[in-house]
Amino acid sequence: MTSAEMSAEAAAQPSVTTAALVLEDGTTYRGRAYGATGTSFGEIVFSTGMTGYQETLTDPSYHRQIVVMTAPHVGNTGVNDEDPESGRIWVSGYVVRDPARRVSNWRAQRSLGEELAAQGVVGISDVDTRALTRRLREEGVMRAGIFSGDDLVRGGYPRPVEELVAEVQASPQMAGANLAPEVSTTQAYTVEPSGEHAGRTPVATVVAVDLGIKAMTPARLAERGVRVVVVPQSSTADDVLGVFADLPDDAPRGVFFSNGPGDPGAAGHEVELLRAVLDQGIPFFGICFGNQLLGRALGYGTYKLGYGHRGINQPVLDRTTAKVEVTAHNHGFAVDAPVFAEDGSPAISDAPHDGGRYGRVVVSHVGLNDQVVEGLTCLDRPAFSVQYHPEAAAGPHDAAYLFDRFVGLMTNPSAWPPALTTQPVPAAAQPAAAQLNSEENH
Repeated sequence: MTSAEMSAEAAAQPSVTTAALVLEDGTTYRGRAYGATGTSFGEIVFSTGMTGYQETLTDPSYHRQIVVMTAPHVGNTGVNDEDPESGRIWVSGYVVRDPARRVSNWRAQRSLGEELAAQGVVGISDVDTRALTRRLREEGVMRAGIFSGDDLVRGGYPRPVEELVAEVQASPQMAGANLAPEVSTTQAYTVEPSGEHAGRTPVATVVAVDLGIKAMTPARLAERGVRVVVVPQSSTADDVLGVFADLPDDAPRGVFFSNGPGDPGAAGHEVELLRAVLDQGIPFFGICFGNQLLGRALGYGTYKLGYGHRGINQPVLDRTTAKVEVTAHNHGFAVDAPVFAEDGSPAISDAPHDGGRYGRVVVSHVGLNDQVVEGLTCLDRPAFSVQYHPEAAAGPHDAAYLFDRFVGLMTNPSAWPPALTTQPVPAAAQPAAAQLNSEENH
C-alpha cells in the first residue's frame, strides 16, 4: 500500500471520541465511545455469557444497569430484528473490550454499534474488562457512570474526576428501586397456542403478569398448547381472575409471574397479588423476579447479592431429578430461605407468612457456585418458581422441562408436588470462597 493510499484509508476512519467509565468508589477507566455519546448512570454488573448479547441488551431485567461483557470480543454477529426479547434495548450503558470492526453473520441487518447509537445507549470500548470484572467481584456491584464526548469537558478543559464521581454518587441506588412499573406492558395481549397446537383448543389458559417479561417466555408456553394472556404489572386480583371467568369450571388454568428489574423488597403490590393467587389455589409458576416474589409472598426475606449471577453458564442442581443443569441467569437479589437441614438433606420449612398458612416449602433448586436459592416448591400449594431462565434466550435449554412441569401442574394437579430425589452436600463442605456472593451482603 502506498503512502497516499494509507493516508486516504486513515482519513476514512471515524474519529475517536474519548469516553470514561467512573465507579462510585472513584475508580476510573478511560476508553473510546461506543454507541451513543453523552452520559449514562446505572448499577454496573458483569455478564459472563460468550454469546447472546442481543438478548441480553433487550432483556427488561437489565433496566437501569450498565452491563460489562466479560467476553473480550463483542459484536461480530451484528444485530437483527428476530432475536430481541422486547421492543427496545433496556441497559442504561454498555462496556466492552474489543468491539467488532465489521459484522460477519448472514443474519445481521446492522452493526451493534449502530444499534446502540440509534437507541441512544451510551457505551464505552477499549476497557480492560477483565480488571473491571475482578474489581466488581472483590468489591461488589456499585453505581457507575459513562461519560463521553462533550460531557467529558467543560469550558474547553477536561472535567475533574471528582466532579464525575460526585454525579455517580448522586444517582439512584438499585436497593429499594421499584422498577417493574417502568418496563411492564400497559395493555393486555394474548399469545395463542402455536406449532402443532395452533388452532386447537388450549390445553390450559395462563395469565402472565408482565414484570419485565421476555418474548420467548409466552412463546415457550404457547408451543406447549397454552393460551397466554399477558397483563400489566398494575393488574389487580380481580383483573387476573376475570380472565378465567368464561372458562368451564374444570378447565386447566394458571398464573405466571415473569422476570423483571428492581428490588423485590419494593414490590408490595405484586406480593399481595400473588398471595391472592395462592389463596385461590390457582397453579403458579414464577421465573427470576417471580421467584423472589413467591419467596416474599410466603414470608421469606430477600437480600442483595454481592455481585449477582449474570450469564448463560451457571450450574444449578434440581433436587427433584438430581440432575445438574447449565442455566441462564440475570439476578442481583436472592431469596433467604433454609437450604439444608442439619444432616445436609434439603430443608423443609413452614412458610413464615401468617402463621404458616401456605404450608411447607422446600428449596427445590440450588446454585452450585455459592449455594444460593435457585428455586422454591410449595408442598401444600400448587406453586413453584425458579431464579433462572428456562426460556433460555440466549442460553442452554437444560431447564426447558420446567414449562412441561407447569403444564403438568395445571392439567394434573393431583400429581403435585414432585418428590425430592437428591441429598446435596451441606454448604459448610463447599470452599469458603464459593459462598462469598451469597453471604457478604446477607
